[in-house]
Amino acid sequence: MQNYCKTIGALAAASTLVAGNAKAEVEYELHTGYSSEYLYRGVKVGNDLVEAGADVKGKAAGLDLSAGAWYGTFDGTDDISGVRGGNNVNELDLYGDVSKDFGFLTGSIGYIFRNYDQGNLLGTEDTQEIYFGISRDFGCVAASLTYYWGVGSTSPEVGVTEGYTEFALSHSFELSPCLALNVSTNVGYLSEDDRFTAWTTKVALDWGFAEHAKLSPFIAASLAMGEADRTIWYTTSNQFVGGAMLSVNF
Repeated sequence: MQNYCKTIGALAAASTLVAGNAKAEVEYELHTGYSSEYLYRGVKVGNDLVEAGADVKGKAAGLDLSAGAWYGTFDGTDDISGVRGGNNVNELDLYGDVSKDFGFLTGSIGYIFRNYDQGNLLGTEDTQEIYFGISRDFGCVAASLTYYWGVGSTSPEVGVTEGYTEFALSHSFELSPCLALNVSTNVGYLSEDDRFTAWTTKVALDWGFAEHAKLSPFIAASLAMGEADRTIWYTTSNQFVGGAMLSVNF
């Protein structure tokens, strides 16, 4: 609870900093959606994920600032969530990010706090991560490399241990003024174990049915690339997921 309060305070401070800058353009987004599976870094955590979230972003002092909250409820699986199959698990994520565009690339630093009503993915405590990323849009493709470091946990066996790296590529194809096809792919790597985890590809069709709203049906597939003891990748398999997301910007 103490970590939760600290995180709320940090996000509130970031939002105040953005709102307090008279020249800053602040944007908000609300989103909700459904997925046939909860796919977390290539691992099936549960079934029938229903999610909702809110994000705010803006600029201040030459920096891009963002913060948000995500809430999901799903049917846990015996092997990952530590909850008997068929029982609901609730997860709350709070996060913030600071990034800077240097021209030749963009650097970012962020924080993620995850709260589970029935323990984390392996049945222990809440988890926290700090991540460091670089990205660049080459026009034909946008690329990013992000390193995630787990902090504030007494157990290293939470799936967010030190050394998880993710390399991602994405591109958006404009089909019409109100339709866009978004393709993204990423691969995960555990530096401590010197092995890849999973290769995940997602295809989404964004339909802008209103000026500030869009509906995005999607499919995603994950190819298991290796197993690692004491992590959520201790047993993996190929996965296929379908769903849809509704988002509103203002």
